[in-house]
Amino acid sequence: MTMYRELSEGPAVVEGLLKHAAAPIAAVAQSIRGRDVRFVVIAARGTSDHAAVYAQYILGARNGLPVALAAPSLTSVYGTPPRLRDALVIGISQSGQSPDIVAVLADARRQGAITVALTNDPASALAAAAETVVELSAGPELATAATKTYVAEMTLVAMLSAAISADAASLAELQALPAMMREALADGDDVADVASRWADVETCAILARGFQYATAREWALKLKELAHVLADPYSGADFEHGPIALVQPGFPIMAVATAGPLLPDMGVLLRRLRNDGARLLVLSDDASLRALGDGMAVPQGIPEWLAPIASILPAFQFAYQLTRAKGLDTELPRTITKVTLTR
Repeated sequence: MTMYRELSEGPAVVEGLLKHAAAPIAAVAQSIRGRDVRFVVIAARGTSDHAAVYAQYILGARNGLPVALAAPSLTSVYGTPPRLRDALVIGISQSGQSPDIVAVLADARRQGAITVALTNDPASALAAAAETVVELSAGPELATAATKTYVAEMTLVAMLSAAISADAASLAELQALPAMMREALADGDDVADVASRWADVETCAILARGFQYATAREWALKLKELAHVLADPYSGADFEHGPIALVQPGFPIMAVATAGPLLPDMGVLLRRLRNDGARLLVLSDDASLRALGDGMAVPQGIPEWLAPIASILPAFQFAYQLTRAKGLDTELPRTITKVTLTR
């Protein structure tokens, strides 16, 4: 039950960050405004890499900043780090221990870039390598699968976007986020029922667009590491560029589709897939899309830029319940550990 307890702590973790991380995030935003920052590079692995994908959309759409995901081996193995002097370089890591992520931050700082570590361990090597450290403040995370640290990472990215824009409306929307997250967790029994009906799934595609693409990637990771489901995440648009040929009657597809300009496109795609016989599970705030197959609800009224922080919670619940339905261990997935060191 450790994982389930920890994912349920997500709203409280976000509440804490909104109170205590505002000052260090504001300092980072001031540094960005004071320098000619032309782009952002984010170094991360695993779940944290999906927080970086979220940052690509949020900092690009709301702040006009191009965001690249680092290729850490260029620094840690090949010794050919890219030129980062004019960048904001962010390292995201729950443990702050992976040598390749540390190497990117250390080299970027040597070049004179603005460097920021987002980590749950302020005494970690990553924290030492960065100019500025912003703590996730999630408390101990004992389950192997990261949950509350993921929502903490995304929340800090969202707070940074709001601080850069100095938008009062965005700050108000952030303050309402914990309540929305609690609402997203409220249908746990319904999620368990859905998971029991999907206990036979061994492979699937997971689709989303825009801000929610990070949710598709993170949901797929949890299904792989916990439930041993070969889940392949796609942008809905990319799925139409070839992989859709996989679809035949009964082919399992999970999707995340929430309010925003891309919702109509996702609706068209999901209806096409249903007509082709796909087996659908839809995580959405739109009842008509949930009705296309099995459905899991996301609260209505969440601003699009914050929706992934709430939407991932029922996805985590589903991964947990599916793992239980398959008779697998939710706390100690086979062959992986809490901290993974790569170079």
